[in-house]
Amino acid sequence: MSFPIEQGLFKYEIADHYAILGVPINADSRQIRKRYLKIAYLLHPDTFHGKTEEAQQLATRILSKLVNPAYETLSKDRSRNEYKLVLSQMGQNLADELSSITIATDEAQKLLQTSQDRELTYHRLLTPLVSHQYDHLENVCTVIAQISELNLIYLMLNQGEQVKEKARAKPKPKPEPKPAPQSTKTPSSKEKETKKEDTKSAVATSLKRAQEYIERNNLSQAILELRETLKDNPNNSTCHGLLGIAYLKEKQFTMAKIHINKARKVNPQDPIVIQGKQALDEALPDEDKSKSSDKSQGGGFFGLFGKKK
Repeated sequence: MSFPIEQGLFKYEIADHYAILGVPINADSRQIRKRYLKIAYLLHPDTFHGKTEEAQQLATRILSKLVNPAYETLSKDRSRNEYKLVLSQMGQNLADELSSITIATDEAQKLLQTSQDRELTYHRLLTPLVSHQYDHLENVCTVIAQISELNLIYLMLNQGEQVKEKARAKPKPKPEPKPAPQSTKTPSSKEKETKKEDTKSAVATSLKRAQEYIERNNLSQAILELRETLKDNPNNSTCHGLLGIAYLKEKQFTMAKIHINKARKVNPQDPIVIQGKQALDEALPDEDKSKSSDKSQGGGFFGLFGKKK
């Protein structure tokens, strides 16, 4: 059973792991683990207090399909940092759409209208949504959608403000001095074109090197190479596509989906992107089966909570 959520980040094909766990976007690993253990205790088959078999099955599905994958991504420093980078890029890309975006929840509207102390307002609006998030399982997706829309507005406002700050921080160009006799000439159009081609060549070389790493199954080196390339080329579809493929081979399905979806938004016709999407579609059913069989049955949670007596 899937859980269709079409608000907030989910609207842009990004699973909002922070909304699923009900933690703020700037939560640290300690907060994330504490919140996860609380939710897992509520939903795990050995500790769930629902009286009907239907309720117990729903709790197990929510745990295995939503909560466990969210914690898997946010509990590890590397995957959490990668995920936050993707969210930041999305916030920057969408910042200009604030005036036209449709907002369905009161909380997101209030955050959008806040003129000062945005951080405090965000946490104040988030708290009541989180406090009873998993009390009524039939409403879980609705609450996750509300939190995700709040998170989306928070990201768009923050990233938009950062872009403005960077623009304001740029020093005004100094007036150019009058050219002295025999001064150095400004680069010609040919020289500019040569520099541009050199940059393209460097990116192409980096991507080729990453492909070779992937072919040799040196995935950690490929990921490192591609992440470095993305720093200066955040909208390179081939780079995102290759990174998605590398994560797929490492069975980091969440990160693979994030980068492949990003690549498709930039250039869905890119052959690497098409290849990555096909590989993702083939891998996801196996991932779902794995999570369903391993985690929904309790998996390693006995060590956390113990069996029912």
